[in-house]
Amino acid sequence: MRPKSQTLWVYLIEDIFSRKIVGWDVYESETGEFAAVLLQKAVCSERCVGNSLVLHSDNGSPMKSFTLQAKMYELGVTKSRSRPRVSNDNPFSESLFRTLKYDHTWPTSGFSCIDDARKWVIGFVSWYNILTFAANS
Repeated sequence: MRPKSQTLWVYLIEDIFSRKIVGWDVYESETGEFAAVLLQKAVCSERCVGNSLVLHSDNGSPMKSFTLQAKMYELGVTKSRSRPRVSNDNPFSESLFRTLKYDHTWPTSGFSCIDDARKWVIGFVSWYNILTFAANS
């Protein structure tokens, strides 16, 4: 059981062409190692290793970490970053996170453990990707 005051971090990777969430996880901290693992999983699960990919992100420390930069280089992913303090440089991501945070099923009392948070995110990602697919069809 995690303490109520502990913060959990949702990591999401969205394909801005299709708006599909292609990678996600929940962690107890924000690190470049976690971001690198998620990127590797997403690129492999979408079978796009070796394609011309661009990862657009904010300027957070995980996104600037040597570990993530090395993983991006290994996977052939080009980096792109938002300008500092300019939230509308990444409107797709901002919209996705707003949708997540204001979803009507978001538990107002928080999650009792990281596994509960992951289960909730699985449901959200499934719903979001189905909704996105229907809108793009």
